[in-house]
Amino acid sequence: MHTALSTDYDFRIHYDATGAVWNLSSFFLKNIPFHKDSISFFCIGTDRSTGDALGPLTGSHLSESLLFPFSIIGTLEKPLHALNLQQHLDEKLEEDPSTFIVAIDACLGKNDSIGQLLLHNGPLQPGKAVGKALPHVGNLSIKGVVNVSGFMEQAVLQSTRLHLPFEMSRVISRSLQLAYGRFKTDNERL
Repeated sequence: MHTALSTDYDFRIHYDATGAVWNLSSFFLKNIPFHKDSISFFCIGTDRSTGDALGPLTGSHLSESLLFPFSIIGTLEKPLHALNLQQHLDEKLEEDPSTFIVAIDACLGKNDSIGQLLLHNGPLQPGKAVGKALPHVGNLSIKGVVNVSGFMEQAVLQSTRLHLPFEMSRVISRSLQLAYGRFKTDNERL
């Protein structure tokens, strides 16, 4: 969980905008190297805080898909959070130093940004909004603005309605699955 900066993204869309799943999948298709053998999805957050559950919810949705063959780290059952992030990052990079990591996390932002999905070619810094010093993670970052920043961030996360992170996670997971399906279809035609 971190606070979003207004210029900290390469693509931005509201999760319930018309065509959001298709538009996100197009961005993913251009920015995730699905042809690589090693792609990992680091779905950061915890199920103990409704506002910080975006990552684990997304990880759970992705791991339920039999057609999405990539490594998913962070689900509702086994969350990826401040206490185990460095360990999982070290293990994945030791296993394959060239793995492409997609990091997914919730963030806080301005009131008019709630519900926005922010995508950035580069790492995110989890825990920033609540003052935690955690490693930067990801070659590509997906951040979802789940509530307002600025005051008592931990309490804001605890009081965020689960509906928003849940719906945002469904859009992210559907978009990623669609992007991979489009990649496979395009390659089968060649």
